[in-house]
Amino acid sequence: MRLTEKGQVTIPVTVREELGLQPGDEVDFVVENGEARIVRAASSGQRGHRIVARLRGRGDVPMSTEEIMALTRGD
Repeated sequence: MRLTEKGQVTIPVTVREELGLQPGDEVDFVVENGEARIVRAASSGQRGHRIVARLRGRGDVPMSTEEIMALTRGD
């Protein structure tokens, strides 16, 4: 990896997948003994809200909520 002039690096896909990182997630750098580690930032409880906001309005099932609930209940 190469550090850009702005101090940025790209986190490889394999690392993002291993850590479960998604666009918009926050990370921290922990520096100890001259080495840096990237870790998931302490949860602020906002990740779930971001996921729901990203998915809102994307459904393509032409069923009403009542019809869907009837299917889940086995009515």
